[in-house]
Amino acid sequence: MAMTRLTPQRAAILEYLDGNTDHPSAEDIYRAVRRRYPMISLATVYNTLDALKQEDAVMELSIDTARKRYDPDTRPHNHLICTTCKRIVDIRVRLPLRLPKSEQSGFKITGKHVEFYGLCPDCQDAQV
Repeated sequence: MAMTRLTPQRAAILEYLDGNTDHPSAEDIYRAVRRRYPMISLATVYNTLDALKQEDAVMELSIDTARKRYDPDTRPHNHLICTTCKRIVDIRVRLPLRLPKSEQSGFKITGKHVEFYGLCPDCQDAQV
């Protein structure tokens, strides 16, 4: 489903996502865009995100089991994830990662994503 019409609400969602590194959820996007467009629905946000996913303009992250998060940076990169507050930070690392050959695993490898978990600085300070 491609975005057929660029409505003001959809344009506001795109503007909110442009350069956003917070990895917002659909609900976060809805709350932010609703300030400018009080009549926007959560369904519009979800439909727009679905269209953006199909166009490879946004990545859906299933890192937080409570809610899906969205990343407008679709270039290859990794994430640091705080295990306490679920903050997600983009990082770019090169790993000597050797994937198994398809013949050995039976898998047709279509992609990879490496995540790192730990405590962000704010959560570390809160533990002191």
